[in-house]
Amino acid sequence: MKAKTRFFGEVDIPQEKVITMETGMIGFPALKHFALIFDEEKGIDKSNIMWLQNLDDGDIAFPVMIPTKLKPDYAPNVSEEIIAPLGTLTPENTYILVTVTAPAKKEDISINLKAPVIINTDNNKGVQLIVEDNYPVKFRIYDLLQAGKEKAGE
Repeated sequence: MKAKTRFFGEVDIPQEKVITMETGMIGFPALKHFALIFDEEKGIDKSNIMWLQNLDDGDIAFPVMIPTKLKPDYAPNVSEEIIAPLGTLTPENTYILVTVTAPAKKEDISINLKAPVIINTDNNKGVQLIVEDNYPVKFRIYDLLQAGKEKAGE
């Protein structure tokens, strides 16, 4: 399917890559269809920011990333009732993302560990939920990103 996007122009999204979120994203319950957009030449690196592009409204895209690259011990507890519509989740088919906030001061960049997006990659069903754990909404990551760059330069 062809999707018109604000940031990427028109992109071709194969139907099997469409992620359906029956309850939408928090604050956007009417938006149900998404696709992950990333730099295919670089592949998906766990430290890269990707875009969860809404296909119902091309102007809406959420920057997201895999949280365990920066917080390896991230293991949210989730309500079985909320994730039941996703089907059977296993370590192999469960993809967890968190939204990224990039304010004007780059030192304040953060990820939302309180409201992850969980996707079952077997059926491309997803949900954003609020976890029961005491994770912060704004987990600052600038220093972690800088440390990763320094380590990569070794």
